[in-house]
Amino acid sequence: MIDFAAAREFTRAMTDPNRFTGLVEFAPSFAPRPDISHVLFDFDGTLSLIREGWPEVMVPMFAEMMPPLAGETEEQRQQLAFEDIMHLNGKQTIYQMIQLAERIKERGGQPRDPLWYKHEYLHRLDVRINARIEGLKRGVIKPDELLVHRIRPLLEELQRRGVPLYLASGTDEHFVKKEASLLDVTRYFGVRIYGALDDYRRFSKKMVIERILRENRIPGERLLSFGDGYVEIENTKEAGGLAVAVASDEAHNGSGQFDEWKRQRLLSVGADVVIPDFRDAITLLDIILGR
Repeated sequence: MIDFAAAREFTRAMTDPNRFTGLVEFAPSFAPRPDISHVLFDFDGTLSLIREGWPEVMVPMFAEMMPPLAGETEEQRQQLAFEDIMHLNGKQTIYQMIQLAERIKERGGQPRDPLWYKHEYLHRLDVRINARIEGLKRGVIKPDELLVHRIRPLLEELQRRGVPLYLASGTDEHFVKKEASLLDVTRYFGVRIYGALDDYRRFSKKMVIERILRENRIPGERLLSFGDGYVEIENTKEAGGLAVAVASDEAHNGSGQFDEWKRQRLLSVGADVVIPDFRDAITLLDIILGR
């Protein structure tokens, strides 16, 4: 018979805040998973900061494209855009553009094809991030400068332990692979890097999770995921896995502070643990594995 009181006491001791150098928050749902065997990472905001600030490109574009309503202020339109965009954060970019097209139509406008809006957004985003891409190519910017704080030691530790790592992103796959290479993280994932496709019905993070479980013949309970979007957290929990939410403060990498909007959103969809970055990730990994 399981001694649930002893199990709760063990978990309480394992998750003692004094074990960490920074902020780590455990949800009531957390319990160690000694049988974890495969790990999934989101890309933008969880691992990479190349696209940091992307909402500052997408939100104004949405507000610009949406016909204003009578009496509506620019601030109100931008707030609506922000809510629409962040509600879909973690899904493929095309879903945000489908939402934009629907908003335009409901306001009496004639929307373009969502793919046109996606290409327009990517063009505008490229203006913002091009200096980062070129800096990485020329070696002016070191890869770790555009990685979420202290993620590399975790990747190296997981690789040392022989744990297969997977990368799944709502960003287009060819961009993810290119940027992963520039950040020198491809070596941790190998061919297990997945991203959005023009035929968006052929890719989703849920499909990636199902593929991991199917190809490796493992139950969902053996999957651990790290992500800053609700999709990977929700999909992991639906599969029975353990989900670590990375409520990263992207604009102030290494601050050690939660992005409060992300924190609340990710806890609301079932995250088992919330961290602001990876400074305590190896200690957390030991706790997850019950060590």
